[in-house]
Amino acid sequence: MRTTLLFGGMSRERLVSVASAKALAKALPEADLWYWAPDDQVYVASDAVLQAHERPFEIDLPTEGAPIGGIEAALDKAKAEDRVLVLGMHGGAAENGDLAALCEACGVAFTGSDSKSSRLAFDKIATKAAVAKAGVVAPSTVELADAEAALAKYGKLVAKPVADGSSYGLIFVKEAADLEALRAAAAREAYVIEPFVTGFEATCGVLEQDGKVFALPPVEIRPADGAFDYVGKYLAKTTEEICPATFAPEINAAMQEAALKAHKTVGAGGYSRSDFIVSPNGPIFLEINTLPGMTAASLYPKSLKAQGIAFRDFLDGQIALAVARAKRVSEGAA
Repeated sequence: MRTTLLFGGMSRERLVSVASAKALAKALPEADLWYWAPDDQVYVASDAVLQAHERPFEIDLPTEGAPIGGIEAALDKAKAEDRVLVLGMHGGAAENGDLAALCEACGVAFTGSDSKSSRLAFDKIATKAAVAKAGVVAPSTVELADAEAALAKYGKLVAKPVADGSSYGLIFVKEAADLEALRAAAAREAYVIEPFVTGFEATCGVLEQDGKVFALPPVEIRPADGAFDYVGKYLAKTTEEICPATFAPEINAAMQEAALKAHKTVGAGGYSRSDFIVSPNGPIFLEINTLPGMTAASLYPKSLKAQGIAFRDFLDGQIALAVARAKRVSEGAA
């Protein structure tokens, strides 16, 4: 099969996707590059242009290659040419199950979780409810109509889009003016609102490899200016990300157990990364990412390195899983 790196997309996270693609393309120099551009068309991309692209977190990649067509046309081409897609994408259709469903319908092998698991994991409220049944501790959910009373009760709230990543749209609610900002944001898209949990930011990856599913070393995050938002994640120079995390061994173990439960509960495939707040009472689950960032500065590659797993070996394993899953589905449909 021909390995093809699909990146970009129509979501707000397409800029992060391009940054991930730069790292993925370096690890997979033999892969063809397909860029799903902001005009909703897929183009053949060159590694030279991709690697030379500066400020990927801020500026869209130029389209210089031959056009393939819309995403459906690109998937038809992938099927006809026996390609396996390495999804270097985040958010939107890539992570909400839509792209996975299109790949499944076309019989195209692709890395990451299947459509059913992706849909569940992308909905933060549904995910919290599901993992809570598995014994994972997560914050309660505050209804927008109750936000003012909840602010008075808890002193501080945090709100984020129900279906988005990379900390886009993150709102800290500390006073009445913040409530107005939250109401305005919630009028544009669905938001999940939670009591603010005091503690330390952390994340923990899970990997499926050689027939086993296991948690990677957790990452401790010390964000610039105290907020791990989009700027803190990708642009701030003073954000620290420490792996393995320096928490007590029992805290790291609890985080790994919770991340593994979350991965299995949503049915994630291949790999995932769960985010936590380490509170005085232990780790509190926030959300799970089924296509976490793979940029040079991303958290999941740091965990792989701490585990002693080469990035290329990780990718080869994910490609093998994608091909095997597509074969099982094809044989089951026959």
